[in-house]
Amino acid sequence: MAYATTDDGVRLFYEAAGRGSAIVFVHEFGGNHWSWEPQMGYFTRRHMCVTYAARGFPPSDVPDDVAAYSQARAADDIMAVMDAAGIAKAHLVGLSMGGFAVLHAGLRHPERVLSITAAGAGYGAEKAHEEYFKGVSEQVATNFETRTAKAFAPVYAEGASRVQFQEKDPRGWALFAERLGQHSDRGAANTMRGVQMRRPSLYDLEAEFRAMAAPLLVMVGDEDDHCLQPGFFLKKTVPASGLAVLPKTAHTLNLEEPELFNRLLAEFVAQVEAGHWEPRDPRANPAEIMRT
Repeated sequence: MAYATTDDGVRLFYEAAGRGSAIVFVHEFGGNHWSWEPQMGYFTRRHMCVTYAARGFPPSDVPDDVAAYSQARAADDIMAVMDAAGIAKAHLVGLSMGGFAVLHAGLRHPERVLSITAAGAGYGAEKAHEEYFKGVSEQVATNFETRTAKAFAPVYAEGASRVQFQEKDPRGWALFAERLGQHSDRGAANTMRGVQMRRPSLYDLEAEFRAMAAPLLVMVGDEDDHCLQPGFFLKKTVPASGLAVLPKTAHTLNLEEPELFNRLLAEFVAQVEAGHWEPRDPRANPAEIMRT
């Protein structure tokens, strides 16, 4: 088993496979390093691929103090894993919590980033729902602590943006729910309180995103309601960005629609590496409807 050690002494479990330019996959709150199996099996044919368990998610360390968890640490942990795996630069791919992490890594460590793919990134970002999201996050943290992950996982896994996965792929969803039940109670609660509840809204980082040079692919499901508007915001704000909206799809994008997810990601990475994913043509003025 391979581990990276962060600057604050936390050990992060990671797996690496394949050869070629590097892709680092960063999981969501409801998942773990295993969540990227459909991508690891596909992209290791052409790339060196890395997946890891975030702090608080076994077999990585589970710090007891909530102060050891933050959005900044989540972004910096990606760099610790890259360092341990001997990767200078990588394409960063994140889902949900991982989507926020790769976006922040792009802002904090632009020299280490080849491209960014942020999928299902938006929960808590909408300004109108900030306080509601914090309150719900605290309830989720408390449920992991008091009811345990094993007991609470079936409830969490049937959220409004998870049942689409359940309907399409009952077997895959059942495995997702089972593995969710294996989360660390303490790690899940601390992650929810230290990262999810305290991270800044994407809208508060508009100036930083407008200056972002890294190529960005935003992916969102059309039934992932609280990620749609943040996805549009990122598309309109980040210069070299593209937006893919997956039909009849919700939050667990890479598991719910693995073939489509892989195809979109592969095309994006190929265009970036060919130098063809550039900022929007200035002639494409959004204020113009047609030439007269």
